[in-house]
Amino acid sequence: MLYDLVQHHAGGHVTALNLFRYITFRAGAACLTALVISLLLGQPLIAQLRRIQRGGQPIRALGPERHILEKAGTPTMGGVLILVALFASTLLWADLTNGFVWAVLLITLGFGAVGFADDYLKLSRRNTAGVSKRARLGSEFAVSLIGGYWLQSLMPADLANHLAFPFMKDWLLPLGFAFPLFAMITITGFGNAVNFTDGLDGLAIVPVIIAALVFGLIAYLVGNHVFADYLQLHAVPGTGELCVFCSALVGAGLGFLWFNAPPAAVFMGDTGSLSLGGALGAVAVAVKHELVLCIVGGLFVVETLSVIIQVFWFRRTGRRVFLMAPLHHHFEKKGWQEPKIVIRFWIVSIVLGLCGLATLKLR
Repeated sequence: MLYDLVQHHAGGHVTALNLFRYITFRAGAACLTALVISLLLGQPLIAQLRRIQRGGQPIRALGPERHILEKAGTPTMGGVLILVALFASTLLWADLTNGFVWAVLLITLGFGAVGFADDYLKLSRRNTAGVSKRARLGSEFAVSLIGGYWLQSLMPADLANHLAFPFMKDWLLPLGFAFPLFAMITITGFGNAVNFTDGLDGLAIVPVIIAALVFGLIAYLVGNHVFADYLQLHAVPGTGELCVFCSALVGAGLGFLWFNAPPAAVFMGDTGSLSLGGALGAVAVAVKHELVLCIVGGLFVVETLSVIIQVFWFRRTGRRVFLMAPLHHHFEKKGWQEPKIVIRFWIVSIVLGLCGLATLKLR
C-alpha cells in the first residue's frame, strides 16, 4: 500500500520517499513491522484464547506421558497471530499490483482457513478429531490447485510448465498440463509437512523462519535479471516482491517465537502450521525452486517420511520402525529432554538452509 502511494505521489522527483522503491528497504521494514505487530498483539490474543478455550488444546492420549502433562491447558490457534502480522505487514509494504503477492497470500489464507476449521472442531469437540481427512485434503488440494494455475499464468512462457533443477540451469523438465498438479502436490505436501513437525515448543517455527530467510533471498535474486544471470538462475520477473512477503513472515515468526519458546504460552495449531507450510510451498513454486525447498525444508521432509514409513511398515508387519512418529516423538520416547530435541533440530535446519544457499552458486 505504501509503495503504491509513493509511486503515485513521488513521480520522478528525487526524495527520501524513493527508499520505498527499493525491495530491500521494504523487506526490512516489513520484517520489523510484522515483529512489532506480533509482539504488541501477542499477550492480549493469548489471554483471549485462554478465556475462550479454557482447557486449551486437546492432546493425543497416545503421546509421551511427560508431553501430555506438560502441554495440557496450553491454548492453541496462535497461528492467528502470525497471519495477522504477516498479512498486515505484507499489505502495508508490498507492491499490491504484483500478482505473485496476491497468489501467495490467497494460498496462505486458504490453508490458514482449513487449519482454523480443524482447530475449531478439535476445541469444540474436546478431542483430537478435527476436520475429516477427506474434507481437509480436498480443501487443501482445491486451494493449491487454483493457486498453482494462478502462479503458472504469471510466469514467463518458457518456464511456466517446467520443473527446474538445482545445479543445472539448462535442464528443464517439461510437465505440460501436469504442472498445476505438481504445484498442488508441492504446496499441499509442505503444508502438511510443517503440520507434522509442529509438536514441540518452538520446533516448527524456527525452521520456517530459516526457510523464509533463504527463500526471501532467492526471490530477490530470481526477480532481478542481473543477479539471476550472474548466478545462472532462471529469472522470474515480479517474484522479487515475494522477498517482502518472506521478510514479513520472518518478523511474524520471530514475534510468535517470543510466546512459543519453551515453555510455550501458546501453540500455533493447524491454523499456523498449515498456512506457513502452504506459504513456503507457494513461494517455492513461484520462484521455480521447488526441489531446493526439499533441501532447505529437509527437516519437514524427514518428519513426514517418518510418519509415512511408520504407517506403511506397521500396516504391513504389525511392527513399528520408530518408537513413535513423527520423528521428534521418537526421541522423546528415548528419554531426550524437549529443549535438546528442539535445539538439535534447529541446528539441522540451519545446516540445511546453508546447503540450500549453496545451490545458488554451484551451477
